[in-house]
Amino acid sequence: MPRPTAPEAAPGAFAKLCAMAPASPLKIGNIEIFPPLALAPMAGVTNALFRRLFKPFGLGLTVSEFVSAQSLVRKNARTLEMIDVYADERPTSVQLHGNDPGVMAEAARFVEECGADIVDINFGCPAPKIVKGGDGAAILRDPDLAVRICDAVRKAVVNAPVTVKMRLGWEADNFTYLDIARRAEAVGIDAFTLHGRYGKQFYKGSSDWSYIAKLKEALRVPVIGNGDIASASDAMRRLSETGVDAIMVGRASLGNPWLIAEIAAAMRGEPKPDAPTVHQRIDFARAHLDAMVERYGEKSGILQMRKHLGWYLKGVHDASTLRERINHAPSADEVRAILALARTRELEPEAGVEEGGEALAV
Repeated sequence: MPRPTAPEAAPGAFAKLCAMAPASPLKIGNIEIFPPLALAPMAGVTNALFRRLFKPFGLGLTVSEFVSAQSLVRKNARTLEMIDVYADERPTSVQLHGNDPGVMAEAARFVEECGADIVDINFGCPAPKIVKGGDGAAILRDPDLAVRICDAVRKAVVNAPVTVKMRLGWEADNFTYLDIARRAEAVGIDAFTLHGRYGKQFYKGSSDWSYIAKLKEALRVPVIGNGDIASASDAMRRLSETGVDAIMVGRASLGNPWLIAEIAAAMRGEPKPDAPTVHQRIDFARAHLDAMVERYGEKSGILQMRKHLGWYLKGVHDASTLRERINHAPSADEVRAILALARTRELEPEAGVEEGGEALAV
């Protein structure tokens, strides 16, 4: 039995959602995006290869890992690799983090010159190493600084749209998102993505979409909603209830690009696609492994793939043993042999998404 990504909806619920009306395209600046479905930036995950592999499942927009503006202006080799974009994954947004308006402007100008379709500013990452440096969600404590960054980046970028991804605020008693968004819209920011948690909350509790609805009511530019989307029913319900212009999906898609296909089908008003078989899941995992080894070499490719393979195996019978073996496999061929064994296993119902590791949506 295929692994559900969320509790099963009542019979016919998917068809009822689709019958509501297909979703409308998302337009950010001069870029039209359909379906209005974006892949969240996830640290250590959403590199160009990952985005390219997941794009055909129905993503309208892909977003890079968050990139340090300071490292980018210093032309750090690893950072330069992080802004790579494949032609067949476009449109793609490159997300920058930093707290110096001048440095952010210089980095934004550079990524536009390198081919980013959209430049995104990160005011949302709650990771301690980012917040400690005064970046990401920490900037929400200083609305004036946030607006100065937005203004500097907007003036530096000539043609590409500029967007912001943010949380509600840093602390539960000081939600600054509305103030920042209104002022950032006034200096020319083209769209906003809001995750319905505050910074210190990290990923505890639930994403509160009532605040996302308030942001949509307050702005003229598009708003993308983010947080706890684990099924097509979630996505379509949030579109209907909040009036947002698009949905961003993150951790629930890890090891499960078929979730993207399900949401995209609902947005198009198409029938629900069949759930993947064990063979399809493991074959895709194998293709991901092969592509990573080809791009990064055997040693680095295997190391980077361990977390991904763990996600692909979630719900497979005795997955914990398979993951343990993969984590100690010394070669790509041995990993492939373990995947061949996994291909013979049954699927078990197992809901939920693993957190931790490097799978941090930002």
